[in-house]
Amino acid sequence: MTTSNPTAESTDRIEKKFHVNAPVSRVWRAVSNHEEFGSWFRMTIDRPFATGESVLGRITIPGYEHVTVEMRIERIEPENYFSYRWHPYAVDPAIDYSAEPMTLVEFRLEAAQGGTSVTIVESGFDRLPSDRRAEAFRMNQGGWDGQARNLAAHVG
Repeated sequence: MTTSNPTAESTDRIEKKFHVNAPVSRVWRAVSNHEEFGSWFRMTIDRPFATGESVLGRITIPGYEHVTVEMRIERIEPENYFSYRWHPYAVDPAIDYSAEPMTLVEFRLEAAQGGTSVTIVESGFDRLPSDRRAEAFRMNQGGWDGQARNLAAHVG
């Protein structure tokens, strides 16, 4: 798996493009099924994804088990596109992030020779409060590198 970040100079948008050696249908199931998503993303999600609905995910990564993530499902286009909004790097239990804008996370899948081309985009960082914008961007930039590897390993 090779990961590229074509918009490295942006402060508002993280983009990861990579290839996985699995058919679109397999990658789609890993992205759109809440239990499979939770498995590779390392969180336990409370219910299935549905457009216009929110789900809660409890992080299972050591050191982050105290974090519950709200994901508002934006759009589901089978075997092509899945998106949600969330509060990026909202890990401090003493802070109420609910008044902050959410970023948009998008997964795009495309059939490619030998598997699937995956593009993950998270955008909207420039709307975050200035005191945490850079840290949220930095942490998610690295986080998406890891999640891309996790997804590729999960479907491979």
